[in-house]
Amino acid sequence: MSLFEDSRFVYRDTFFVFFQQKNRPSLKSVESMLAGLGDKYESSNARESAGKFDSITVHSPQDYSAMDITYIDGEEVRDQIQDLKTEFRTMTLTGDDHQKIANLEKCDGRLDVFHFAELSNEEVDEDEVLDPGGLLLVLERLARLSNGVSYDPQSQSLL
Repeated sequence: MSLFEDSRFVYRDTFFVFFQQKNRPSLKSVESMLAGLGDKYESSNARESAGKFDSITVHSPQDYSAMDITYIDGEEVRDQIQDLKTEFRTMTLTGDDHQKIANLEKCDGRLDVFHFAELSNEEVDEDEVLDPGGLLLVLERLARLSNGVSYDPQSQSLL
């Protein structure tokens, strides 16, 4: 079951990890990476195709957050990368952003990371308790695992 269907969670943002399909991780490697983060993360609903990662749900109760992570490929990914290249031409790039964009141009696969806030039993504003640290750590590890580039569309940042 997707977190979109779970009334205990409210959708917050979507983040992306772009990579070359040849670097698409296996489900086992994603599960191992998550296990390596410690018992702070609980995974469920894991799916694979021919040993390769398709989707997983990750819950971090201590952060009051959860993520649905799904694999996408095809024309949708190629079109988004072309749009990003056009968008980044108009921006001032810093640090290693030029290398990340060069890597992005080779990508033909993507992980969509849907971030959710967990609603507590008390009527507390989710912005007061939601900790994005877990999300950022998972994004960084997924990018490393797939030799990819993570992207935050809200801030237009390559992570």
